Amino acid sequence: MVRVDETEAIITRALELGVNFIDTANTYAHGTNEEYIGEALRRLAVPRGRRPRLEGLLQRGTSVEGAIEREIEGTLTRLGVDYLNLYIIHRFDYSTPMAETMEALDRLVRDGRARALGASAMYGYQLHNLQRVADENGWTRLSSLQNHYNLLYREDERELIPVVRQYGMSLTPYSPLA
Repeated sequence: MVRVDETEAIITRALELGVNFIDTANTYAHGTNEEYIGEALRRLAVPRGRRPRLEGLLQRGTSVEGAIEREIEGTLTRLGVDYLNLYIIHRFDYSTPMAETMEALDRLVRDGRARALGASAMYGYQLHNLQRVADENGWTRLSSLQNHYNLLYREDERELIPVVRQYGMSLTPYSPLA
């Protein structure tokens, strides 16, 4: 498998350089990225404790019985692992009640399928409201935010980054066109 061989070479070099985090998503190359990464980690026989942390990114809605359950299982299977270090929902879902989303995410942590939860691409008030819903119900809070942020696009400094700080979250900036 040429692609797994290439992935294995990249992961080998990444480990040599001290990379400790791999960003995967169920939509990158239709999930084949997860298959290649999982197979490469197995072929390299990297013990779970020495592997880079694995992040899964959900991009197909956040309904409880739908996407979250289906996609986490698909991601875990493709990666060949039983949990993710970080599971991120991508974009705020206006059509699903926040309580439904946060309860489903909390279940992933309680079941041991995710160690931590995160979000991506949303406004500060949406992030605050999701955290409030989690707190009101005793559910796991989001611990990280991945948002568009760079030296030229700094709008998040006004309201979003203060919310991230308020909740003691980590921020992973991305800049798709930088």
